[in-house]
Amino acid sequence: MTIRSKISGLFSAAALILLMQTSSCNPDLTDDPIPYLSFGSVYINLNLPEYSRLKSDGGFHYYDDAGVKGLIIYRQSASNYIVYERNCSYRPNEACATVNMHVSTLFMEDPCCGSQFDLNTGNPTGGAAWRPLRKYFSTVNGSDLTITDEILQ
Repeated sequence: MTIRSKISGLFSAAALILLMQTSSCNPDLTDDPIPYLSFGSVYINLNLPEYSRLKSDGGFHYYDDAGVKGLIIYRQSASNYIVYERNCSYRPNEACATVNMHVSTLFMEDPCCGSQFDLNTGNPTGGAAWRPLRKYFSTVNGSDLTITDEILQ
């Protein structure tokens, strides 16, 4: 075996190792979608003390009695509330796949997989998730907020 063929073989092996390492950094696009769990309409009186954080823009509330792992209700403005499923979109069947509001209240995160999500769109902005969070239909009429299990796209 010549020196040239040995060097060529080493370069081929190095290129193969580099290719294998690079492909493992790509997102796993084969994970399961968020399961669907139907729920009855949720009616919230925004004047009640437990919903006081929803009185100002940027406020949020965890609602545990609907959805797969509960809901995050986010007040974008006085007339617009966004409701997200708390079940993370990355490997949603894992027990720890639960989204929380980050302590900064600037984005949402799943501490289990490290995924981060935009508050206004639910789109992933970091971490392993590649699907957006599920959003549910909501309407506000005065101080009454209604949330249904209708999924928004």
